[in-house]
Amino acid sequence: MTPPIHDGYGFRPFSGASTPRKDLLPSALEQGSRSPLPPNDYGLGWPAKSTVLRLNATAAEKQAREEKMAAAVRTILECIGEDPDREGLLRTPIRYAQALMYLTKGYEERLIDVINDAVFAEDHEEMVIVRDIDIASLCEHHLVPFTGKIAIAYIPNKLVLGISKLARIAETFSRRLQVQERLTKQIAIAVQEAIKPRGVAVVMEATHLCMTMRGVQKPGAMTVTSCMLGCFRTQQKTREEFLTLIKR
Repeated sequence: MTPPIHDGYGFRPFSGASTPRKDLLPSALEQGSRSPLPPNDYGLGWPAKSTVLRLNATAAEKQAREEKMAAAVRTILECIGEDPDREGLLRTPIRYAQALMYLTKGYEERLIDVINDAVFAEDHEEMVIVRDIDIASLCEHHLVPFTGKIAIAYIPNKLVLGISKLARIAETFSRRLQVQERLTKQIAIAVQEAIKPRGVAVVMEATHLCMTMRGVQKPGAMTVTSCMLGCFRTQQKTREEFLTLIKR
């Protein structure tokens, strides 16, 4: 059985181990999507137009992008009252630009490459859980970090996903500008579309620096979000089993 691929709108089946059936990739118009992507830019998962530009950038374009960002950081340093020409800050603009590109490297990762061929036919019908997955992301409202742990569970329907891929999916979406609610849902939907299990559950607990360092300033406050799909949403007993297991 061949694994599905993700085309930016949803996973679609394809023939062959590595060559997707482009004739099976529907256009954005057919899908009613507002995505600016052409239909063959598959595998990005919730992309923006600039996501494709970054993904396909040449080495020269990447360097130009970093230099542009560094110039903007220099302006920020001046605006906060610093001297960007003093010794300690001379290389800060380019360092920050490179660090930000790393912290948002999820924009350069396609789900088709993340999952690769790690979809297996397996007659397993019990719950699969990977918990305590550490993640770090950037809040899109203030561009400051939030960190926490994610638990992902699914009940297979003839297909299983390599367990490391659950962590990789979480990492891919966390390495983008995010809000915790969307991050939780994106992970769940990606797993659901990848292997069409009977159900998927994702719970995330995180601490947000935009809440602990500024604004209300409440250190230790924890934000919990969840997304339940399939039988985890419709069957209370299954949902309770999952919540009990991740708290052990």
